[in-house]
Amino acid sequence: MMRNRGQGERMQYTRETAIARLMESYKAYYDIHMFSDGQIPVKARCDFFEHSQKYVLSKKAELWSADCEEFLYLLDIPHLTLAQYEKWRDYIYEDGMGRMQIGPGHMYSFITPVFICDICDEDARKALKKCRIYKSFHFSLHGWMDFHVAVVELSEGRVDANRSGHDTAKILKKVLYSQTNKNRRESQL
Repeated sequence: MMRNRGQGERMQYTRETAIARLMESYKAYYDIHMFSDGQIPVKARCDFFEHSQKYVLSKKAELWSADCEEFLYLLDIPHLTLAQYEKWRDYIYEDGMGRMQIGPGHMYSFITPVFICDICDEDARKALKKCRIYKSFHFSLHGWMDFHVAVVELSEGRVDANRSGHDTAKILKKVLYSQTNKNRRESQL
């Protein structure tokens, strides 16, 4: 459904359709775990694992190996307030830290909550943008963890993220709003 927003057309989503579209996009790269518990707003956790290694002549003569993982959480919250943001940021951080496999060969892990909401309070957006959670393990010999966080405010068609989540925000914009941008360019021609 298209709706005129003044500067051009913008695709309007419900929270459910936005989450469905994101999961459709992520399913080729992530293992998706759905949550049906109505008590928590987490609708899905998307896990990504990658193992790389280099060896000489035989796999037993390994030069190096690197394990990378990401845990991306999709949260469905109608009105994101500062208190809700802080509560679920901490919940996701604890859950993600418990899932990481830290040890020799671990390179990095990303924990990425994506808040899908209709309305986001300005103080919650500011806190989200200032969020900086980073942790190194054994002086980075066993890798590091970075916390990427993003919010999709559907009423405004706006995507914001913290500094670490810049790439996440770009992907969210591309998945949710790239067709809108294509239609706008075609109408200008």
